[in-house]
Amino acid sequence: MKKLLLILGLLSITTNAQVLNHKKEFTRQDSLRGINNEFRNWWDVKHYKVNVEPDFSTKSIKGTSTITFDISAKQGSDLIQIDLQEPMKIVHVKLNGQDIKEFKQDGNVYFITVGKKLKAKDNLLELQYQGNPRVAIKAPWDGGWIFTKDEKGRDWMSVAVQGLGASAWFPNKDYLGDEPDNGMELEIVTPKDLVGVGNGRLVSEKTIKDKKIYKWKVVNPINNYNIIPYIGNYVNFKDTYQGEKGKLDLNYYVLDYNLEKAKIQFEQAKLMLKSFEYWFGPYPFYEDSFKIIDAPHLGMEHQSGIAYGNKFKNGYLGRDLSGSGWGLKWDFIIVHEAGHEWFGNNITEKDVADMWIHESFTAYSETLFTETYYGKKAADEYVRGTRNAIQNDIPIIGVYGVNQEGSGDMYYKGANMIHTLRTWLNDDVKFRGILRGLNKEFYHQTVTTAQIENYIAQNSGLDLTAFFNQYLRTIDIPTLEIKQENNQISYRYTTIVEGFKMPLRLNNSEITIHPTKDWQVLNQSIIKKVSDVEVNPNYYIKTSIVK
Repeated sequence: MKKLLLILGLLSITTNAQVLNHKKEFTRQDSLRGINNEFRNWWDVKHYKVNVEPDFSTKSIKGTSTITFDISAKQGSDLIQIDLQEPMKIVHVKLNGQDIKEFKQDGNVYFITVGKKLKAKDNLLELQYQGNPRVAIKAPWDGGWIFTKDEKGRDWMSVAVQGLGASAWFPNKDYLGDEPDNGMELEIVTPKDLVGVGNGRLVSEKTIKDKKIYKWKVVNPINNYNIIPYIGNYVNFKDTYQGEKGKLDLNYYVLDYNLEKAKIQFEQAKLMLKSFEYWFGPYPFYEDSFKIIDAPHLGMEHQSGIAYGNKFKNGYLGRDLSGSGWGLKWDFIIVHEAGHEWFGNNITEKDVADMWIHESFTAYSETLFTETYYGKKAADEYVRGTRNAIQNDIPIIGVYGVNQEGSGDMYYKGANMIHTLRTWLNDDVKFRGILRGLNKEFYHQTVTTAQIENYIAQNSGLDLTAFFNQYLRTIDIPTLEIKQENNQISYRYTTIVEGFKMPLRLNNSEITIHPTKDWQVLNQSIIKKVSDVEVNPNYYIKTSIVK
């Protein structure tokens, strides 16, 4: 124990505490969470088995988290870092069947002495935990456990912890870059009058005295914040979808009084699957089925168990976020959250600074769904309508290594960036091939922004370095300045990064212009006056006529 305390005292994990573009100074705890450091970069999680039993009356939980891991690199320390956020506590530790006495809490992490005689494969770290987890005030935005009542006054519980992290309620390696390769099991212990629903497929259900134990199993990799118990007065109905990889089981769990509404509204899931399998490729988790689960919050992308709280309405709680009218034609939560099965769950960021990989493509999935059923013009109107939500406050990419995401513009600025790229490419066959190719190339993988940027650049044939720098790493939107002097029309870009040269197609003509930072003269064989210079509106740029 003395050695452990000494090492903890000498730890010097630091971060560059700059104000940066996020106006925040980062702490050692931020770095412990955000960096794949020497206490966790040499071991690879293969499987989680999580047991959880909540107590509604005390708003507490208890259980066991068993982590199966392999040694994946030279062991850099005889300490393992396990994440569990205060006020939760680890109360007992076993490693390969042996009790471990030396473990020490340091804020939201625990350092466990494991020595250097671990097995190369299949080490078992068993962590018994308990406590009162952070309770969400306004889930899913603030995150935490949800202890609430349904419309009939009965207990209803769940979790929403994206951003906050799964370590808010169970001990794990809370680093997105290391998913359990062999999936996970979730054991939910409930009062016998309630139903416990989890990710994947139901393996067993048994009653012991006044309790029920529901065991759920996922065979595919899964990111930690997607591992979620739902506990309530659920009823189940089923369906199937004949998809690109064969028969996909559809499984729906809703509160008993919502059954008839759900049977109607959830028909949209098959429309979603048809659209997204066309654009993105096969649903990535056939083995684990597809589920939508009635949730006590608006919604989340929990893998193979989408959380649904949109009140069985089209739009976003009955509103069209685009203002175009098209967003009222379909259920926002079914479309958006299920879109994350491809971008977010199949392809997962390693660092939350790169969350745009999840949110930009998924926000654009709304446009693609609209296009599938209402046409290209409707889709264009939808995505352009979402520009009203863009703030351009801070860059889309966050700060690396400190668990810091970027701007909320990762949704609709990101979607309009993708639409702009598609407009530049002007080849929807190639564009669709890139989207499907991403999901094939990075199938069940964790990735970096560089990997995604490079793949798109290579497969589009475009030089996109300045393009991505502009839209992901600055808050400046390219501005096309146009001026007329006598009979001469000139144009140039301003507010651009070095090297930004995206060409622009003009509406109602065959003209493509190639703006740079320098003034150029427009060929006036077709366009005679500056007011007639109309850029295709699907590019996300600004235009300004210089007097």
